[in-house]
Amino acid sequence: MSEISNTDYEGEIKKYGDTVLIRTVSPITIRKYVVGQALTRERPTSVPTSLSIDQGYYWDVELDDVMDVQSDINLLDRWTEEAGQQMKITIETDCFVTMAAGVHARNKGLTAGVKSLSYSLGATGSPETVDKANVLDYIVDCGSVLDEQNVPETGRWMLIPIWMAGLIKKSDLKDASLTGDNTSIIRNGRLGQIDRFTLYSSNLLPTASDGVTCYKSMFGHRSGPSFASQITETETLRSQDAFADIVRGLNILGFKVLKTESVGILYCHK
Repeated sequence: MSEISNTDYEGEIKKYGDTVLIRTVSPITIRKYVVGQALTRERPTSVPTSLSIDQGYYWDVELDDVMDVQSDINLLDRWTEEAGQQMKITIETDCFVTMAAGVHARNKGLTAGVKSLSYSLGATGSPETVDKANVLDYIVDCGSVLDEQNVPETGRWMLIPIWMAGLIKKSDLKDASLTGDNTSIIRNGRLGQIDRFTLYSSNLLPTASDGVTCYKSMFGHRSGPSFASQITETETLRSQDAFADIVRGLNILGFKVLKTESVGILYCHK
């Protein structure tokens, strides 16, 4: 989430119910110049938008003393690491669902494109079929949809399902020269860039049963979603009801789509 969202917030996250301020950039007016004219000056202001820290997730596990003695590894440390990974999965799954609901009406569907209405990105009952031959076409169309919204070209991202990442790796795009990267995209880590998008493969995208399993592959710009998250509590204590140690933690966060025109959906299946 932090890679694809606006995380420029002011204020401290200390407890559930806090509010932070998300900084936004005001549009600058461009005026026609005439020789000898007096220039018109403006004073741009950064109007902050409040983001409520109104979501929380926790873990709470107990390790019996006997189990601890019999184990040759530090189970509490292992469980804490696993909790962190499961926390990431849970948070991203929920945020992706929220983000999908906040997409601009002209950045999805069978007539996407706020000016041309000419891009088919799939809809319920009519998903797009993506294969190795056309995957690049769909990525380019998603970029064109953002172009029609005048979304900046730098800072764009696209979340694609695992199978779509596989199609790209099997296609002619395995040549690094087509992605603008210095190394081939057949590698570990995130995918490279295609048509100004930094691509991320995810197994957590929202799905729907529509004759086949369909995926909401989302794309956009960092100015669209805003995200703030903090682990505020991690503590170890003795159980009151057993001879055992307890470890628990709390992660609080806020998330919303600030600029709907900066987020879109490709509704598709393999």
